[in-house]
Amino acid sequence: MNYHWNWAILLQPEPGGTGSYLSYLIVGLGWTLATALAAWVIALGVGAVVGTLRTTPVQWVVRLGNAYVEIFRNVPLIVQMFLWFFVLPELLPKGLGDWMKQIPPPWGSYLPAVLCLGIYTSVRVAEQVRAGIQSLPRGQGMAGTALGLTLPQTYRFVLLPMALRIVLPPLTSEFLNIIKNSSVALTIGLLELTGRARAMQEFSFQVFEAFAAATVIYLLTNLVVVLGMRTLERRVRVPGLIATESTGSH
Repeated sequence: MNYHWNWAILLQPEPGGTGSYLSYLIVGLGWTLATALAAWVIALGVGAVVGTLRTTPVQWVVRLGNAYVEIFRNVPLIVQMFLWFFVLPELLPKGLGDWMKQIPPPWGSYLPAVLCLGIYTSVRVAEQVRAGIQSLPRGQGMAGTALGLTLPQTYRFVLLPMALRIVLPPLTSEFLNIIKNSSVALTIGLLELTGRARAMQEFSFQVFEAFAAATVIYLLTNLVVVLGMRTLERRVRVPGLIATESTGSH
């Protein structure tokens, strides 16, 4: 049985009456970006704090940070997504749990997806930040002490600004991952880009066109992110701290 290709399906109206299938996918991209950006704010904030705490001389704080990382790093993302969506409302106080259950779609799926992706990615960010701080020469921290800075001030004004510049390339990869991982949210009913591509192929039976279009949209989106992050890397690079491609080739 030969497959009937029909790229014109992208310009045909979708059953919901909101426009063409292409615009339907573009709206899904909007939900993907909204989910990824909100989750990235959580991931970057929590990950930076946890990663920093894991480098302090306070051992119980280090152990607490290590436990946080190991718990969320070793549970599959889709399992965590189900836990945030189905289990969390049952563990919260009854009033708050009932409120979460009654949030109308798509926000009822959006909130757990953002929390799940944010916490899941924060442990990876924490590892990057910890590695960045520990890669700095010991003299950086000693210089802060010699200047009379307290430990929090040394982290804020000396260590973290340098470490974040070092880990910016791997953080770019984590940002791309959070965009791609947002597709898991379709399992709890969030119609982001992958979810809408799946709905499109169910409505039209044009499976290849639906997912090919979604693939191209993902690719273009990630290329824009990569170009933007590379521009940011060049603007914040400290000369001599990180070898550039040209110097590294000699």
